[in-house]
Amino acid sequence: MQNIEAYQESFLRYLEGFTVEKEPKNLYEPVNYILKLGGKRLRPVLTLMTADIFGNKAKEAMNAALSIEVFHNFSLIHDDIMDDAPLRRGKETVHEKWDLNTGILSGDAMLIMAYQLFENYDPSTFQALAKLFSKTALEVCEGQQYDIDFETRTDVTISEYLKMIEYKTAVLVGAAMKMGAIVASASEEDQNSIYDFGRCLGIAFQLQDDYLDAFGNPETFGKQVGGDILENKKTYLYLKTLELGSEAQKSNLVKLMSSTSISDAEKVEKVKSLFNTSGASNAIKLAVKDYTNKAFSVLQTLNISEDKKQMLQLFGEQLMNRSV
Repeated sequence: MQNIEAYQESFLRYLEGFTVEKEPKNLYEPVNYILKLGGKRLRPVLTLMTADIFGNKAKEAMNAALSIEVFHNFSLIHDDIMDDAPLRRGKETVHEKWDLNTGILSGDAMLIMAYQLFENYDPSTFQALAKLFSKTALEVCEGQQYDIDFETRTDVTISEYLKMIEYKTAVLVGAAMKMGAIVASASEEDQNSIYDFGRCLGIAFQLQDDYLDAFGNPETFGKQVGGDILENKKTYLYLKTLELGSEAQKSNLVKLMSSTSISDAEKVEKVKSLFNTSGASNAIKLAVKDYTNKAFSVLQTLNISEDKKQMLQLFGEQLMNRSV
């Protein structure tokens, strides 16, 4: 077993060979650009780690890991277009650096390229990977649509929100791990269990992200703290305040979120205060812990050695104790 940094390094070396110059340049340059923008490479690392855990097959899992990363970045190009976002990881988004049509077309090409990577596997592995990929890709689209729908709805429930982040974020984490298990020829039971581990961890990760967006350290978080508040997003914190708060707190929250008469800084501070006094900030911490524990309970069902279970648990703990 390697450490996280070693998996990242070997994956980045493999990625270098994938991002080669091809014609037409205006199709492939944006693909190379987004893939080289950086990021933690969390999903491909999980694929490689899982392949090692179930059969020392990280090397064989490289194409599956790359497929996950290509798909993830395809979804980011199209998300940025839908959000009209100017920046991604501190750099110009693809549609800003080139144009809207290039962003759409390059994204489409990436989705096809992600599928092509499965052609490097034998027929039975190809079929299992492609089947999982298709299911996951469609769920990610469903999650994105739920997220868009929530922007104009005033009756979003906590369970609907959890379903949205499961589909938009968590299923891809689960799929990344299951792909590693498929390549390593793990049993179907272990494949499904490691998927559930990743899915629960993915939900916890996104809830932690919601919390850090409001209460993270701006120097380490890497994004504007309070961004979700300024965008009037109906996050877990917002929905929990409406569920747990007093009538006055609920009324204040709704007024603040639609207010245009106060400064951004004042809006963020007042909304954060409501998140705290209503009990929503404590509730989200408990939810993060709950989904992390659900993930850890799955580990006990896996047919792997105790030290490998410990490694997965340590990875989960590091993920949940992050400040970025």
